[in-house]
Amino acid sequence: MSEYVVVTGASRGLGLAICQDILASGMSVVALARTYSHELRNLVTVNPEQCHFVEADLADLEHIPALCKSLVKTFGRPYGLVNNAAVGHDGVLATMPNSEIDNLMRLNVQSPMLISKYLLRSMLLNRRGRVINISSIIARTGFNGLSVYAASKAALEGFSKSLAREVGKAGITVNCVAPGYMQTDMTGELQGEKLASIKRRSPLGKLASVEDAAAMVSFLLSDKGSAITGTVMTVDAGSTA
Repeated sequence: MSEYVVVTGASRGLGLAICQDILASGMSVVALARTYSHELRNLVTVNPEQCHFVEADLADLEHIPALCKSLVKTFGRPYGLVNNAAVGHDGVLATMPNSEIDNLMRLNVQSPMLISKYLLRSMLLNRRGRVINISSIIARTGFNGLSVYAASKAALEGFSKSLAREVGKAGITVNCVAPGYMQTDMTGELQGEKLASIKRRSPLGKLASVEDAAAMVSFLLSDKGSAITGTVMTVDAGSTA
């Protein structure tokens, strides 16, 4: 298999689009997800040598060390990692169940930290690599009912900036891509006037697409992105301008 990138949360939406864009660039993908969606299955079928699915529940933190060890043993040392898997519970903090807070922080913060920890060991041996963490404009703008989600994405951005300093001398870059509102499962309830209002905030009068965000990820993975590290690349059709 050619040089490969691990993508988490790859079964649909942005994760699936990232896998498609990476494959189009000529690299291989190991797609991690809890479920083997029809869309991901088709992608693997069309690209049997370059795209591989591995079932993984990334909220199970105890399983992550063994998972990463298995990936390296099976596929070799990875070139890149895209931490995309996330959950977006919404609700007023005062009434949000503690279990939801715990689950959100476990999957959105602790999980990408641990996956990065164990897969970075291979990148450090190779003295090259890419880590891209999927954040959100909500980390900086905030949004009613998304305080915990915003905190999780802000934590991921702070983590990325510091990690970039740790591993930069080994030729490894670490960045975040922060999409705005996109048509995905996580934003599926946005309809009518609420959706129109978000579009009006954009100078372009539209939402960014998952393909737009995926293209930014591919750019950061490429040689053209080799001088970019420790930063957040916003893809939101200008809504935060």
